[in-house]
Amino acid sequence: MAADRLVATYSIAACDLGAQQWGVAVQSKFLAVGSVVPWAEPHVGAVATQAYANPRYGPEGLALLRDGLSAADVVERLVDADDGRAERQVGVVDARGTTATFTGEECHEWAGGRTGDCYAAQGNILVSGETVDALAATFEQNAQLPLGARLVECLAAAQLAGGDRRGQQSASLLVVERDGGYAGLSDVVVDLRVDDHVSPIEELRRLYEIHGLLFGKTPADEWVAVDDELGAELRERLARLGYEGELQESLARWAGTENLEERLHGAERLDPVLLAELRRAR
Repeated sequence: MAADRLVATYSIAACDLGAQQWGVAVQSKFLAVGSVVPWAEPHVGAVATQAYANPRYGPEGLALLRDGLSAADVVERLVDADDGRAERQVGVVDARGTTATFTGEECHEWAGGRTGDCYAAQGNILVSGETVDALAATFEQNAQLPLGARLVECLAAAQLAGGDRRGQQSASLLVVERDGGYAGLSDVVVDLRVDDHVSPIEELRRLYEIHGLLFGKTPADEWVAVDDELGAELRERLARLGYEGELQESLARWAGTENLEERLHGAERLDPVLLAELRRAR
């Protein structure tokens, strides 16, 4: 097999059953790792395929999960059917949060994986097994975080523990939830890819924070009522930015320009995140 097919990587496939989300986070010394490794489907599961990666493990693994097979059965079925299994690595989490990981005996050292409730962590060509241990420990210790943030923290901890022996190049985060994505019309909550960067995990974290600003959801009881005083302030600020006219319409035009329309629902109450962004605008 050609060397450029080697996805020297560490990844974690995981789920948050309370939030009904599934996802994969990955970092590698490999261009655009997010185009190969992560696969996920709501109420079905998640798959990470790497080492001398077989990208067919993604769609085929999800199809097997969709048919009701457990994570362990899916891994067994995938590798048994693959003549190149000795050089493969795969992690799977199913709809119930049960997990499995596989590392072929010919994967380059250090290579291996760990599983626990709702996660499968694995890596190859690592400095040591401490990288995978850090993925697992960080996932277990951060149950209070949303799944996307939790997975980013896992990557960061794994890098601090040693990471990919060859270095860093790309990283990716994929999280899915039924109707949990844009405008409630997509199952993709987060799909962020850093394809080529000297510090891909730091860049992925930066993008994730921007994603949260634009598409995050503030609880309704934290929204701010627009009284006469605040309404006057909003009109003044919007006019200064070139958005004059009726408040709801001018707010909508400004929010659309700033890609904050998901945080705007009329002009009677405002998401405090949107309000803070407007007050910062120059």
